[in-house]
Amino acid sequence: MADLSPIDLQKALSGMEYPADKKGLVECARRNHADDKVVSELDHLKRNSFDGPNEVQKAVFSE
Repeated sequence: MADLSPIDLQKALSGMEYPADKKGLVECARRNHADDKVVSELDHLKRNSFDGPNEVQKAVFSE
């Protein structure tokens, strides 16, 4: 995950309402004009449901 920073992820998910599913995260990132690497990372998460941004961050950077 060297090219993806937590700040990139926060910007991509700006305005996201939780709980959220993976599809919602991807749609939000696209609306926020996130980089393709961010969208791809969200689209390939193993989990499908997230209660908040901390859970998303853990899933992206720990799994």
